[in-house]
Amino acid sequence: MSATTVTPTTTTAPGTLPGRRPARPVATRRLVVIELRKMFDTRSGFWLLVGIGVLAVLASGAVVVFAPDDAVTYDSFATAIGLPMSVILPMIAILSVTSEWSQRSGLSTFTLVPHRSRVIGAKALATLVVGLVSMALAFAVGAVGNLVGSALAGVDTVWDVSLAAAPQIVLGNLVGMAIGFTLGVVLRASAAAIVGYFVVSLVMPGVLELLGLVREWFLDLQPWIDWNYTQVQLFEGATDTAEEWAMLGSTTALWIVLPLLVGLLSLRRSEVK
Repeated sequence: MSATTVTPTTTTAPGTLPGRRPARPVATRRLVVIELRKMFDTRSGFWLLVGIGVLAVLASGAVVVFAPDDAVTYDSFATAIGLPMSVILPMIAILSVTSEWSQRSGLSTFTLVPHRSRVIGAKALATLVVGLVSMALAFAVGAVGNLVGSALAGVDTVWDVSLAAAPQIVLGNLVGMAIGFTLGVVLRASAAAIVGYFVVSLVMPGVLELLGLVREWFLDLQPWIDWNYTQVQLFEGATDTAEEWAMLGSTTALWIVLPLLVGLLSLRRSEVK
């Protein structure tokens, strides 16, 4: 009679659950796609995005109809399209963040993705994508408007926006979007962030300009702390020297980097309802 070896089987202890596969984190690309879709889901976000294309066409049409023949240039179309975009794009950036709180979807979002910094990072990337696509659309509409306008006016087509100035114009709009995004992270309320953006973009430059007139020593300091000054330099394609780029870095650190870090720290510790 031979002995038989019996291999013991693993049994689950009473009251315990069988082993489960560890949950995989959501890929960053998927998070960005989701945030892009959420930007179109709300009526405010949808119509703001639609408004970019509509206003670009209307602005181009206004230049064709009302501008004198010698002003039918690519720069005129770029300026006309850029004015409404410089307002709409920061609003889109603000709503991309504050919609989680205004629509009360933050609890679901941060439950599915507990790492809040990843969600905010995905929102920032989605905002960047929208900004770049919008600017590409604006340049394209402006180019078509320039061709049509010069043909209707019977003048030569003038392309007076250099290839070196175009990236600076794009960067200027992205800086405005970054300011709006930062305010959205810090305040997390649509109305407060929108009002705050108009304060720092319209009221604050006037205050700083007045301070420069009253105190001469402040004139040299203003370009280093006034983000609107450096943004205008970008729109004009006039940021050329190392000092001017250093001024842009200074205002970016003061108005975007530092407030964004404070907002992210506050957001990570705040209760989401």
